[in-house]
Amino acid sequence: MSNITARLERLPFSAFHFRMLIMGGLGFAFEALDAGIIAFILPVIREQWGMTSLQTGLVASSTYIGFLVGALLSGLLGDRFGRRVVMMWALFIFCAMTMANAFVHNWQLFFFFRVLAGIGMGAEGAIIAPYLSEFVASRYRGRFTGALAGFFSFGFVAAALLGYFIIPNGVDHWRWALVITAVPVVILLWWRRALLESPRWLDNQGRHREADAVVSAIEREITDRGVTLESVPASAGPGDDVSKPRGSFLSNLGVLWAKPLRRITAMTWVFWLSITFCSYAFFTWIPGLLVQQGMTITKSFSYSIAIYVAQIPGYYSAAYFNDKIGRRATIVTYMFLACLSAIALVFVKEPMWVIVASICLSFSMNGVNAGQYAYTPELYPTAVRATGMGAASSFARLGAIASPTLVGFIYPILGFAGVFGMTTLVLLTGALAVLFFGVNTTGRTLEDITGEGASSGAAAALSPSTARTSR
Repeated sequence: MSNITARLERLPFSAFHFRMLIMGGLGFAFEALDAGIIAFILPVIREQWGMTSLQTGLVASSTYIGFLVGALLSGLLGDRFGRRVVMMWALFIFCAMTMANAFVHNWQLFFFFRVLAGIGMGAEGAIIAPYLSEFVASRYRGRFTGALAGFFSFGFVAAALLGYFIIPNGVDHWRWALVITAVPVVILLWWRRALLESPRWLDNQGRHREADAVVSAIEREITDRGVTLESVPASAGPGDDVSKPRGSFLSNLGVLWAKPLRRITAMTWVFWLSITFCSYAFFTWIPGLLVQQGMTITKSFSYSIAIYVAQIPGYYSAAYFNDKIGRRATIVTYMFLACLSAIALVFVKEPMWVIVASICLSFSMNGVNAGQYAYTPELYPTAVRATGMGAASSFARLGAIASPTLVGFIYPILGFAGVFGMTTLVLLTGALAVLFFGVNTTGRTLEDITGEGASSGAAAALSPSTARTSR
C-alpha cells in the first residue's frame, strides 16, 4: 500500500468529505434536472413548431446521443488529464448548451444544442463517481458513493415540479424552465476554488509531491477541528516523484478488454445496459402508460411525481446497504425486487395497484443505481478507472436510446403486460450477470480490489503497453 493510500484510508468521515459529497451531488442533481425536463417540454414544442412524430422522436433521443459520446470522452480524458478539469468543463458545457436551447425557434437547432448538452451531461455523470470515490476510505466508500448517486433523484423530482408548475402556465414558459435549469453554471465559481485533484490519480501518475500536498491539506483541515489521526503504517512508503507515460485513448480502452479485466468489463456492460434500458423505458413512458390505463393527464402527472419521489428512499436505503451487506449483494437484491415489481405490473389491473407497483419499481431500480455508482469505479485500477466507468455508461446509453422506441413498438401489440414482461427479463439478465460474474469489493481498498501495486504480473498486465501486446 502506498503512503497516499494509507493516509486516505485512515481519514474519518469529515466536513471535507461532506463538502465533496454536496459538490458532486449537486452535479448529479443538475444533470438529472436537465435530462428530466425534456419530457415535459417535448409536448409543448411539438405543438408550437408543428413537429412530426419522427422529428419529435429525434429530439427525444438527442440527449442520449450526446450522453453516449460525453460519457466515453470524459472517461478517456479524465484518466489522461485529471478528474477535476473534466468535471468542471462538463458542467459548463451542459449548462451553456441548455441556456442556448432556451432561445431557439426551430426543432433543428433545438436538436443540435440538446446533443451538445447531452455530451456535457454524459461527461458529468461518468466522471463524478470515480473522481470522488478516490478520496474516501474503504470502510464508508459504499455509503458515500451511494448517497452521492442519490442526488439524481432530487434532480428528477425538481424536473417534475418544473414541468407541473411552470411549463403549463404560458406558451413560452418552457424557455424559463430551461433558463432555470442552466443557472447552476454559477457553482463553477465555487468548484474552481474548492475542488482538489484526486490524490490517487496524481500518485498513479508519478506526481507524488502534488498528491502529498492534496492529502496534507485534507489532514490539516481535519486536525484543525481537534481530530487526532492514526499513525501511517510503517509499510506504506512514498513513491519516486517521476512522471509516468500516459496511455493513449485507444490503449486505455484496450486495457478494459485485456485478460485481467475482460470478465469484469463484460459483466459491467451487461449490467449497465440492463438497468439503463429499463430505467429509461419506465420513466419515459410511465405518464403515457398511466393515461392508457384510464387515468386523466392531470392524475397521470401527479402520480408520476409520487413515482419520482420514490427514487429518494430507493437511493438512500441502498446506500446504507452498500456497506452493510456489500455492493454486489445490494445490486442483486434490488434488481430482484425490481423484477417482482415489474411482474406485478404484468398482472395488476386496478389503477391504484398499478401506482403501488410503479412506486415499488421506481424504488427498486434507483436502489440498483446507488449500488451501480458505488460498485463500478471500484472494479477498475486508477489508471483506467474513469475510462472503465465512462465506457460502461456510454455503452448503456444504447439502451436509453433504444428502449423508448421499443416500448412504443411493443405496447400496441402486447400491451401493459408485454412492456413489463420485457422489463422483467432484461432486469433478470443484469442481476444474474452481477451474481455470477461480479466480485466482492466491500471493506477493501481500491488498490486491493484491482491488484494495483502488486509485485506480480497483475499490475504489469494492466499497463497500456501490455494491453497492446496481448491482442
